Amino acid sequence: MRHSRTSVVASAPPVAPTGAGGGLLPAKDLAAAWFLVVLIAVPAWVLTIGQARDMGVEPGTMGMALPLFLLLWVTMMAAMMLPSMAPVALTWVRGIGRQSSGWVRTARTVAFIAGYLLVWTAFGLLAYGALALTGSLVDDHPAAGRWIGSTAYLLAGLYQLGPLKYVCLRHCRDPLSHLVRYAGFRGPVRDLRVGLHHGAYCVGCCAGLMVVLVPLGVMNVAAMAGLAVVIFLEKLSPRGVLLGRFVGVAFLVLAVLAPFQDWLLPGLRDSMPAMDDGM
Repeated sequence: MRHSRTSVVASAPPVAPTGAGGGLLPAKDLAAAWFLVVLIAVPAWVLTIGQARDMGVEPGTMGMALPLFLLLWVTMMAAMMLPSMAPVALTWVRGIGRQSSGWVRTARTVAFIAGYLLVWTAFGLLAYGALALTGSLVDDHPAAGRWIGSTAYLLAGLYQLGPLKYVCLRHCRDPLSHLVRYAGFRGPVRDLRVGLHHGAYCVGCCAGLMVVLVPLGVMNVAAMAGLAVVIFLEKLSPRGVLLGRFVGVAFLVLAVLAPFQDWLLPGLRDSMPAMDDGM
């Protein structure tokens, strides 16, 4: 019986994106869930903006040690990603609430969130390494910043237009079949596994967009806000796939312009010579 029910759900027509009236939560619960999202996301944004104001936009890791960088990175990801992934996450957490109560429910919810954030923390390690490398290159060869920025935009554009992006974006836009699959997970770490699994798809969906933080600056609040809007619309808007492709093409155009337009490289600009001096 369970197998047949799973087959029916899996073979059903694709649902609307999670935020576009997709029906993963009743209207009353959805309203309460979004209120909770705001309560979490707003403090994350406040902390991120406060740190960015103190640190400014500079090349590389801005002298941060790895633990501090990861702490700020996870805070940034909570601010940027939570609104777009909340409907799926809250649906899973609501299911936990039906099966468990008290401390068990709390522990399972924490395990799910921890799994999601662990994936982004791992990606933060890669981001730290990339920023440390590019910062070192720009310090040693200031004029190279323009080509580093151009390469970052190129890689971001190619990723946005590539197949892996859309495999992951499909998961994030049409999660119902995956939620059914998650329901088959068993064992004491099942919620951690769900968080890891969904987090991996989320990283795969957004990795290209994160690359542009190299030229734009990892603590560039305007860039973070713009990327958060793009991520939200890609996952939840009816035309999110088209938007993703448009953004990819835009990044390719910026890759061509970046070596000649310093304003496209605020995260690398402080260490670069002026255009008249370096070109």
